[in-house]
Amino acid sequence: MQHRIVVLGAGYAGAIAAGRLARRLRREDVAITLVNAEPDFVERVRMHQLAVGQDLRPRPFDEIFAGTGVELKLAKVTGVDVDRRTVTVIDANGTAGREEQLSYDTLVYALGSGWNDQGVPGTAEHAHEIAGRPGALRLRERLARLDAGQPVVVVGGGLTGLEAATEIAEARPDLDVALVARGGLGDWLSPKGRRHVRKVFGRLGITVHEHADVTAVEADGVTTADGTSVPAAVTVWTTGFAVHPIAKATTLEVTDTGRIVVDGTMRSVSHPDVYAIGDAAMAMGPGDKPLRMSCASGTPMAWQAADAIAARLTGGKLPNAPLRYFNQCISLGRREGLIQYVTADDRAVRAALTGRLAAVYKELVCKGAAWSIANPTFGIPTRTRRVVREPAQAGPAVRTPA
Repeated sequence: MQHRIVVLGAGYAGAIAAGRLARRLRREDVAITLVNAEPDFVERVRMHQLAVGQDLRPRPFDEIFAGTGVELKLAKVTGVDVDRRTVTVIDANGTAGREEQLSYDTLVYALGSGWNDQGVPGTAEHAHEIAGRPGALRLRERLARLDAGQPVVVVGGGLTGLEAATEIAEARPDLDVALVARGGLGDWLSPKGRRHVRKVFGRLGITVHEHADVTAVEADGVTTADGTSVPAAVTVWTTGFAVHPIAKATTLEVTDTGRIVVDGTMRSVSHPDVYAIGDAAMAMGPGDKPLRMSCASGTPMAWQAADAIAARLTGGKLPNAPLRYFNQCISLGRREGLIQYVTADDRAVRAALTGRLAAVYKELVCKGAAWSIANPTFGIPTRTRRVVREPAQAGPAVRTPA
């Protein structure tokens, strides 16, 4: 009997975990199923590029996982029953009557996150988002229809907001681009980093509304807490992410926001046969601080989970690699960038790389992340360990994780 591993979601974390598991474990011992709603890998870190009209290289999963033993199931997850160890899915196209249940012995939950409207009135009706490919393509179509001089407002002063505002302003210098930030522009960066962001924003002609909290979104603009109206033909909402609600509907231990609470090996603290990685997981990093939702967090979380699952199934040594940060990579259009070096717990230090060299650095990081998806088994030794099997009288032929 093969041990059934089901991986939900094929973003950076899920795809890397599936490929790494396929290399760590023998195909005759495990059956790995990767469930995803799209047939191609989505480079989420490039959605601002897609939104302004740039074409991204397609990366089909059937090519990525060819010959690995990973079975790709194109489907949407509609429910998880962690007590019965089943996942309910429907056809990726949402075809009625095609509901199916998948059983698992080990579940890797990597459904990621989507945009978060923060409950602000009018956001869902009037704002655009770039948390995924469908949203980025809708924004792309809308921007293409804008006439010169029309205003575009980006709400949110985090990494996504900075990248979206500069990408739009560079690609469409004929538009009037503005950024509305709850805090100061780049206020978490080092002094050098902040200066560079302001310099690039100034050169691109981006208007910045700092310390402004948006309280309403209308078809023709946004309103801030002090009553200021900022006109917008298009509003782009980048104020953080919200996880899929499926986990919160289970008996898993989750946070108030629905993220699955995990230990240092990315295993659920309430259900030992469930692992959570990427944005869906609440994992602690250095200084006992939660890891932020990002590709920079999701990739090492995937490594940790895959190695822990393989170790528990084969009787090997559990991984003990620290999860830490080294830098924050920010693109500021295609010609400018910022590499902000940080402490292990993600606090900015004085050192920062700026300008064209930083843009090249960021591009290499993005290409490297995509390459790791397309080569999920590179650098991992050929699988040599078998899954530990219990004596026949003990029950299951393959041991579930301890």
